Amino acid sequence: MKNNYKVAIVGATGLVGRTILKVLEEKNFEKVQYTLFASKKSAGMELEFLGQKYIVNELTENSFNSGFDFAIFSAGASTALKYAPIAAEHGCIVIDNSSAFRMDNNVPLVVPEVNKEKIFENHGIIANPNCSTIQAMLPLKVLDDNYKIKRIVYSTYQAVSGAGKKGLEDLAKKENGKFYNNCVPQIDVFLDDGYTKEEHKMINETRKILDKPDLAITATCVRVPVKNCHSESINVEFEKEIDINEIQKTFKNAKNIILADDFKNSIYPLAREADGKDEVFVGRIRKDYSVENGINFWCVADNLRKGAASNAVQILEELIK
Repeated sequence: MKNNYKVAIVGATGLVGRTILKVLEEKNFEKVQYTLFASKKSAGMELEFLGQKYIVNELTENSFNSGFDFAIFSAGASTALKYAPIAAEHGCIVIDNSSAFRMDNNVPLVVPEVNKEKIFENHGIIANPNCSTIQAMLPLKVLDDNYKIKRIVYSTYQAVSGAGKKGLEDLAKKENGKFYNNCVPQIDVFLDDGYTKEEHKMINETRKILDKPDLAITATCVRVPVKNCHSESINVEFEKEIDINEIQKTFKNAKNIILADDFKNSIYPLAREADGKDEVFVGRIRKDYSVENGINFWCVADNLRKGAASNAVQILEELIK
């Protein structure tokens, strides 16, 4: 380990950026020096971080001249496309939260519990997957290792914090907001085939992370009037014979998965119980009797933490180690 690592946090004033700072405080890495960046609009803002006050710097093309080792970007795709390559050219390894590089064949798309080895195959940029994809990957990797996945059907119930500060502000408007008392079956823009960009993200990112480019997947992504934590109903069909009791045991022993599955006592994961946590919660595991080897399960996680900030910090932790 070096005597001191220089780490840039880009987009530090945003909802995910502030969550990244919170997770970094909890981790409290030794021998790490941080610099915070944001847009010109937020530059000069003062943030409390690690027991001291940090002044947020304006992100410019010269920001990485001083030799950063690592950077976590959480400032949107257009910012990442412009500045991440500049950082990489200066020898900085970028962990990017946006969609800018996720499907780039030269950029690893990483969930550490699933494909940690890909971190070290980077060429200066590592992509953090979409929030709804990340939480699904932990249980799906376990299932694929044991039963070989044949098909996935995603139905998501995504919190408004996934839409950033504007999403939370909209929910607070209540009757005057788009999200209040509504389930909105559109996240991101519609594409020519009638699917939204969010749905395509889940399909394509799942294939890339699991290294199954031809895996049959479909998705419907819905925004629901919940402040934080995404919930997902996931239907999976397998090539091998399944055993529900064995699946439950496997989930119980898996890293960063918490099993909450006792239908007789109405025990299953809830969004408010996952809030502020880094684990993925799984329950309502049952056979799908419409196919030969299939199950349904319910999956819940904090989208700001495991779905964005904590996953990025986990990647940083592996790089530092």
